[in-house]
Amino acid sequence: MPRHLDFSHPELQIILRREQDGVVTRAQLLELGATDHDIARMTRRRELRAVEPGVYVDHTGALTRRQREWVALFAYAPAALSHESAMPGGEPRVVHVCVGPDRTLRPIAGVVVHRSAHLASRVDWRRRPPRTTPHHATLDVMEDRIRADDVPGAYAALTQACFTREVVPRLLRTALAERARVTRRALVAGMIDDVEQGANSVLERGYLHLVERAHGLPAGRRQRTSHATGRRTDQDVRYEDLGVVIELDGRAYHDGSRARDADARRDLAEAASNDAITLRVTYGLVFGEPCRTTRWVARVLQRRGWSGEPRCCPRCADPCA
Repeated sequence: MPRHLDFSHPELQIILRREQDGVVTRAQLLELGATDHDIARMTRRRELRAVEPGVYVDHTGALTRRQREWVALFAYAPAALSHESAMPGGEPRVVHVCVGPDRTLRPIAGVVVHRSAHLASRVDWRRRPPRTTPHHATLDVMEDRIRADDVPGAYAALTQACFTREVVPRLLRTALAERARVTRRALVAGMIDDVEQGANSVLERGYLHLVERAHGLPAGRRQRTSHATGRRTDQDVRYEDLGVVIELDGRAYHDGSRARDADARRDLAEAASNDAITLRVTYGLVFGEPCRTTRWVARVLQRRGWSGEPRCCPRCADPCA
């Protein structure tokens, strides 16, 4: 009698449980010895459900994000995850995949297709599921957002990826150098420099460029470690010799009393342990009125011993001194 493939087949269960998050293709089933009758029987019993032509999942409920990724990759094979779907820390609402440059594909709801001539050099096919390498995926996202005139969004993607420590500035520069054409290459390179110097958010980068550098303030030390509270904390900017700490506060007002207490505790501890004063600078002060903010910060620095003067930037309506 002919042998049939049952749903409980050990190799099928390995594919479903260990390797592909409950997704399997018709080609894989045939390789295991299944017949069309076997596939129809498993489908009829609801052991498998067809979600795309030749692609099945092992349940009848909503697909998880990982299952949606596998389904998209099998439906468009050969394909790999890309952009936000491959960038460390990214959790997009849609699945981003990259395919070869000359393919015509039917659309799938919730899937964004990117065409690339660099699949061989930029995709790690050993990963499960296969994906663009993290540094190239991060650059892809940054370029897309810059083209859409969303420079803050590009920097947010960069800091998000670097926060995971899977992406590091040194290897980002290597990936950038491998690309023959890059949208606003100098801007991307400058962003990589900024995150390496410790500007870990859009707000921190805004302070660095719009306040500190644009007006010639002294260069602060970024992400300086303090133990004034008895526990490690990282300060956004510290003017070391002047005893001034800048905390860049991007939180919404509704964060609650516990967060405000933690901020006040840090400020008091710095003043008590080394006579350092803390200036809290918000998103609005940096992006809404950077020149006025500069004047106030400069006066504090001067009272603490800075002998310089702030210079005017192109935005300044009034003298900076």
